[in-house]
Amino acid sequence: MNKIRLEFREIGSDILLIITGGDAHIGAVSTAYASSGYPAEVHTAAVPGHKESLLSTDFALRASRWLNRTVTVIMGIHYSNLSSEQIEKVCQLAERELEFFLQTVSPPSYDKNRIQ
Repeated sequence: MNKIRLEFREIGSDILLIITGGDAHIGAVSTAYASSGYPAEVHTAAVPGHKESLLSTDFALRASRWLNRTVTVIMGIHYSNLSSEQIEKVCQLAERELEFFLQTVSPPSYDKNRIQ
């Protein structure tokens, strides 16, 4: 329950983040992009019954705003029989992975070969 994986891929000028943990799967997909009049707009599709969209929507929006690029987040995290506290811990781990990624690829020092 203490391992969340964030994979990164550059697709043209866009960014794809794949965030998984436990039994990896696709639970939600969120894409955020620049929109006229707004810093970013986000669209999300989720598999019925999956809760990953609660994180993927926020993560895509934050990453898009930070990087000023289109960002898609694919998220699938599943651990069986977690308590509320354990679910919160998983969310914190995912948050930490995103923050590490964003700090590593901050716009002023972005190098596409640095993280893969």
